[in-house]
Amino acid sequence: METRKLNLLISSRKLNPLIFLVLVIFLVLLFIRSSVRLNKIQPTSHLFKHPKTQNHETQIPHHPLDPLTIEEINQVRSILLSYTPNSFPSIHSLVLQEPKKSQVLKWKKGDPLPPRKATVITYSAGRSNILTVDLGSNRVTRLETKTGSGYPTLTADDIEFVLRVPFESPEFNRSISERGVPLSDVICGPLAPGWFGPKEEGQRLVKVQCFSSEGTANFFMRPIEGLALLVDLDTKKVINIYDNGRGIPIPKAENTDYTYAAQNKPPESLPLNPVYMTQPDGPSFQVEDGHMVKWANWEFHLKPDPRAGLVISRARVRDSETGELRSVMYKGFLSELFVPYMDPSESWYFKTYLDAGEYGFGLQAFPLDPFNECPPYAHYMDAAFTASDGRPYVRENMACVFERNAGDVIWRHSETLIAGKKILETRPKVTLVVRMAATVGNYDYILDWEFQTDGLIRIKVGLSGMMLVRGTPYKNLNQVPDSEDLHGTLVSDNVIGVIHDHFITFYLDMDVDGSNNSFVQFNLQKEDTTPGESPRRSYMKVKRNVAKTEKDAQIKFKLYDPSEYHVINPSERSSIGNPTGYKVVPGGTAASLLDLSDPPQIRAAFTNNQIWVTQYNRDEEWAGGLFVYQGKGEDTLAVWSERNRPIENRDIVLWYTLGFHHVPCQEDFPIMPIVSSSFDLKPVNFFERNPTLRAKPNTEKDLPTC
Repeated sequence: METRKLNLLISSRKLNPLIFLVLVIFLVLLFIRSSVRLNKIQPTSHLFKHPKTQNHETQIPHHPLDPLTIEEINQVRSILLSYTPNSFPSIHSLVLQEPKKSQVLKWKKGDPLPPRKATVITYSAGRSNILTVDLGSNRVTRLETKTGSGYPTLTADDIEFVLRVPFESPEFNRSISERGVPLSDVICGPLAPGWFGPKEEGQRLVKVQCFSSEGTANFFMRPIEGLALLVDLDTKKVINIYDNGRGIPIPKAENTDYTYAAQNKPPESLPLNPVYMTQPDGPSFQVEDGHMVKWANWEFHLKPDPRAGLVISRARVRDSETGELRSVMYKGFLSELFVPYMDPSESWYFKTYLDAGEYGFGLQAFPLDPFNECPPYAHYMDAAFTASDGRPYVRENMACVFERNAGDVIWRHSETLIAGKKILETRPKVTLVVRMAATVGNYDYILDWEFQTDGLIRIKVGLSGMMLVRGTPYKNLNQVPDSEDLHGTLVSDNVIGVIHDHFITFYLDMDVDGSNNSFVQFNLQKEDTTPGESPRRSYMKVKRNVAKTEKDAQIKFKLYDPSEYHVINPSERSSIGNPTGYKVVPGGTAASLLDLSDPPQIRAAFTNNQIWVTQYNRDEEWAGGLFVYQGKGEDTLAVWSERNRPIENRDIVLWYTLGFHHVPCQEDFPIMPIVSSSFDLKPVNFFERNPTLRAKPNTEKDLPTC
């Protein structure tokens, strides 16, 4: 508008030159003011661009826990090429071998880094090997050939092979053609087969299920039902084709496409205007040396991981009274997921996935969308991962870090009982969020680690994406015989959303004021009053039980037998004598209903309890075991806990499982609105008083100038 006015003034030949000059200066100042205003209250395009602060090729490690750099991955590859010159193996995992915990705890910024080493999992000639590579000496210092069941995580090469192998089978092509589906519209996916007895042992197998993408981006809603392949990943051959669903129609493409471009009418609701939080003075957090996050009273190390996704380490909070940085958690990450489907039929019974160990939760991470998944002022973190040939590649925007103000309050109180005074004191709740998202096949997971100024850590998982659906001849429930079990919900014509569960187990190496901690269960019990003691007949009391061994800390939640679960440091006490601690505050969760002797539940026995506590062992990090793919469940959290090691006043690890039962409904079709659950790690007697007592309230002058 200002530019148009300026053009009109310039075109005028009758304007006094002095007046013209004054008007030009005024309009220029007005334009500058408008630009400044827009920069303060609206996101601009440059804010959405991913800042490349470092060239990945020149990055160097600064902290003992920093992940391997591009240069270090290339160095490991060169060492392996020299070690196995004739037959370079397939690389299934190549990550930093973290130094011993004692070394990391002693290290201070400016100290030399401990020796840099890599742990490499390879697969070749039917054998899995675990190698330790010392980057300082340029050699392999340890080689262990894996024994027992299970294989490493699938590689991108494995998945690429599975996508094309069905089309090399004449029988498969004939079946597709007879169903009337163009081969060019067929998309196939790799499905981990689980373990269901000895007949499939000794072979690295994958099941394959296919879909029709004709007319939609959402091929998951168009399954080619009853057609499945069993493929040997080593021989590259189709072993068996299961085909008995030719009478089941492929669901229609209509109304399945979830892309915005495919929507042919606006939503039947009032329009929503964009809502943005602005930070005129920039973010309050810092990311130092690529991985150390500092914000408010928190400091922690953050790194991507191909299996876990994100790893939070050395989480420390600053004491509100002394200013001392105090330890809360040495290491925390998503350890395993268990997703069993509840259809026992031939083409469905094996769908009981352990997503982190079979596919790699971090490997399935997708670049975050700065317009919709993270705010424009977020800091983004890339990941350097390794392909099966040992070469590094970069997964951009894998994680984001940002501050959030959702309009909540951290505390408030109003008071009117004091004569002549009215008091209203309230403080805004601003938190720091670390986020990633992974797409594991049809499902999308959004994982948040949220840090609060009151010392609380909230760990939240959101589920979205597509249901895994089964084709059916039925279009309406009135067609279904009473005797037939659909194993799910009819959500659209010829589409059944199959009942299933999601369990997400977290590894939490709590170091509350140091490594020697204890796990305490505070049982809340009803106590009856004695006759004549009180007008009350009952009250609640707390019984304190310190877990002596690992079996004492196997916890199943019970609504009518409630407890609190604390990790305390018995050697560190507050000024009034309470041991310092953190407690687990459960959110909504669920328990597995599968039989304990069911093969999927044996493999996922880490979901038998919602809480476990084990003695720290640096080799016990993956709840389903290191080698999950086709594993029998021989090396799981449940097996370790049965050793019943002492855990009182020891270095201990707390394991927590979030659970979701999912009975699908029509609103989940064709794509699910997000459903989420969380749990908290909350300080208990850790601070002398409310650590946010001196937090500054917002005032009008803190708002951006408009």
